[in-house]
Amino acid sequence: MSYWGPTIPMEYDSNSGFSMHSSIVSEINQNFKMLILTMPGERVMIPDYGVGIKKYLFGRFGEDIYSQIKTRINDQVATYMPVIKIGRILFDDSEMDRSIIGIRIEYSIPSLGVNDSLQVTT
Repeated sequence: MSYWGPTIPMEYDSNSGFSMHSSIVSEINQNFKMLILTMPGERVMIPDYGVGIKKYLFGRFGEDIYSQIKTRINDQVATYMPVIKIGRILFDDSEMDRSIIGIRIEYSIPSLGVNDSLQVTT
């Protein structure tokens, strides 16, 4: 078995010290989630890294905000995760009144022949 990076949140594993990803696909998925959740300026030495999805909470949701989020996701993926090809970005605003936004991003990893999706709710 090949070990990739540690899973987040980090958990103790008696075999390897920390729980590790069992495939490159699961690591790419985790890294993609971190890209979506990280606020610009939060990552040391890479101030532009991150979509910062939480900064869009408490605003007025609508097509203009969704368009901004889609653009930000596409730009960040092109810069920091070019291995991913974004398919569709879908928004679930059914809980908008509670300031919760759900995003489902369908993507592929062409070099691996993998289609996957990422669901993030903040």
